[in-house]
Amino acid sequence: MSRNVMAALVAAGALAVAACGSTSFNTTWKAPDAKPITVKAGDKVLAMVISKNEATRRGAEAALASELSRNGAVGIPAYTVIPEDAVEDQSKAKPYIEKSGAQYAVIMRATGKDQEISSTPTMGGFYGPGWGGYGGFYGGFYGYGWGGAWGGSTIQTDTIVHVETLVYDLSTDKMIWAGQSSTVNPSKADSMVKELVDEAAKEMRKDGLLAAK
Repeated sequence: MSRNVMAALVAAGALAVAACGSTSFNTTWKAPDAKPITVKAGDKVLAMVISKNEATRRGAEAALASELSRNGAVGIPAYTVIPEDAVEDQSKAKPYIEKSGAQYAVIMRATGKDQEISSTPTMGGFYGPGWGGYGGFYGGFYGYGWGGAWGGSTIQTDTIVHVETLVYDLSTDKMIWAGQSSTVNPSKADSMVKELVDEAAKEMRKDGLLAAK
C-alpha cells in the first residue's frame, strides 16, 4: 500500500459529510516513538466512526473504507465485522477486530459544530475629487449614482464541523497519530474524503510519519 493510502487513514470523510475546499487540521500529535509508516500492499485497515446514529455510522465507515480501497489498501468498515450490539463494548468488539486481520485502525468522531456569521459591505465606488467626471445629471450621474448606491451588507452563515481522528497500529495496540480538523460548510461525503486525505497527508509528512513526495 502506498504512503498516500496511509494518509487516507486520517480522512475524516468517514463522517459522511464533505467540504467545499475548506478543510484544515488545527492540531496534530505524533507518538514520540512512532516510526515512519511502512505498510505492505493488501494490508487491512479498519475504518471506525463513533456515532450513535447507526445509519450515519455505516455510511461514514463505508465512505472511508472505499477511499482506502481506492488507494490500494483493503479498507474494512467496522460495521461489517463487529455486530451492532457489540460495537460499543471493548471486550465484545476486540475478538471481531482481531479476527478481521486489520493491521491498522482509524477512529473518527465529530467533536463539535459551530456557526460563524460574517458581514461583507456592499457599496458603489467613491471617487472624491473625481466628481467632475460625473457629467450631466441625466447623461452622467443618474445611471452611475443608482448603480453604485450603498447596499448595506451581505450576511453569510458558515457551518464549521470539528473532527477528531486517531490512527492506531493494532500490532502494538498503540496510537501513532492524532489530529483535530475543521471543515467549513460540509455537503458531500466523497469530496470531504478526498480533501481530508490530502490535508492529512501534508500533516503526517510534517510530523515525519510519511516521506516527502
